[in-house]
Amino acid sequence: MVRLTPKGPPIEPFEPPEPAAENAGGNLAPPVDSSPDALSSEESPFAPSVPQSLESAGVAEGLVEELILKSLFVRGEEIGSDLASTLGLKFSVIEPRVEFLRRQRLIETKGSLGFGSISAVFGLSEAGRARVREYLEQNQYVGAAPVPISQYTEVVRKQRSKNGWLTQKLLKEAYRGMIVAPDVLAQIGPAVNSGKSFLMYGQPGNGKTYLAEALFRIDSSPIYVPYAIECQGMIIRVFDPVYHHPIERVADSISSVASEAQHDGRWVCCRRPFIVTGGELTIGMLDLGYNAMTKVYDAPFQVKANNGIYLIDDFGRQKTSPAEVLNRWIVPMDRRVDYLSFHTGGKVEVPFETFLIFSTNLQPEKLGDEAFLRRIQYKMFLRSPSTQEFIEIFQNFCASQNLDCPMGLLNAFIAKHYAATGKKFRRCQPRDVVSHAIDMINFERLPFKLTESLLDRAFESCFVSFGVDD
Repeated sequence: MVRLTPKGPPIEPFEPPEPAAENAGGNLAPPVDSSPDALSSEESPFAPSVPQSLESAGVAEGLVEELILKSLFVRGEEIGSDLASTLGLKFSVIEPRVEFLRRQRLIETKGSLGFGSISAVFGLSEAGRARVREYLEQNQYVGAAPVPISQYTEVVRKQRSKNGWLTQKLLKEAYRGMIVAPDVLAQIGPAVNSGKSFLMYGQPGNGKTYLAEALFRIDSSPIYVPYAIECQGMIIRVFDPVYHHPIERVADSISSVASEAQHDGRWVCCRRPFIVTGGELTIGMLDLGYNAMTKVYDAPFQVKANNGIYLIDDFGRQKTSPAEVLNRWIVPMDRRVDYLSFHTGGKVEVPFETFLIFSTNLQPEKLGDEAFLRRIQYKMFLRSPSTQEFIEIFQNFCASQNLDCPMGLLNAFIAKHYAATGKKFRRCQPRDVVSHAIDMINFERLPFKLTESLLDRAFESCFVSFGVDD
């Protein structure tokens, strides 16, 4: 079943609807992140300008006609202004193609609100429906007109973070509420500021992923992401509501009628993306994904992460070897360009402007030889916490749960389960132990406070014992 958007792009590639279900559907508009924390204090230094012609938009006349007919096929009938909004272009830009299709008797005027073609209600003729079926054999994309690859590359380059954009103040604010040693921030800061590749390694449970994900909270300027790009006649979807979070800005209302539109309607103003993949990553996911049914491509993770961060978690645990992954990215990491393959055998060059982070529990020498590791510009070993850090983390988590943690009780817990046994501290352990204790309190209807017995039981439920016989 086709899901419809009341106004404006995007409409995803679709399966032709059944007649009875033509007007069924839901809203495909992505969730808007309008919380204060999501809004940057900086204005975007660049916005794609509003095209005043198809030539400046870089879209062929035939493609626009195809998208107009497909949109009417999905929606049934549509006002001229809404039709333009669906394509992400001003009505004055598409009006000649609308008139051409009307003269060809492929579309019909069903009515008008009295303000010219922009307020006319258009629908398909029988000849138009037949033409759409031919187009659907080529591909089933409908929605915003795709951006040519040359324009996409230009915009991505212009949205690259400027040298020196990250300050110590911004970095500390991102890690506010977390126990992070100054020497760790001193290593993370230059790596993030440079935008070059970064390897974080150390024992599991010490917060590598947590530290990387906190970078998403850095207050940085927004970027523009296209709904789709076009190259060699192929359409590649880029905008993904899972990873791209639009920023609500009153001035950015996309209207094909208003000449004061702030940017090209084929682009969405978003927060800089943060994408994470783990053990599920395969080499195939780093190339164009082709949908044989819709005949439309989906951009790989590194393209969706352009102008943002791409974290490869649990690096070395993938079915694909670390050497294969690093071989795949030797050229992109060095030259800031990537090469993607179409299923027909052709290739397309795309910009590679993502901050690539590798996080692993393995020893670096197990990931690859010196030549491979040299390609990753920055490395950081995340050590286990000291006793004082462990105490601070434990107390902070208890405070976040409104749970009192007497210092004497915590010292006795550390002496019994760590000092006496030689067990190593890990940054995740306070959260795990206290969470288990709270679960026991809730289940057994106990007073909401920590006791020695409760912590002992919680500790035992968190960790396995080795070498124990029945």
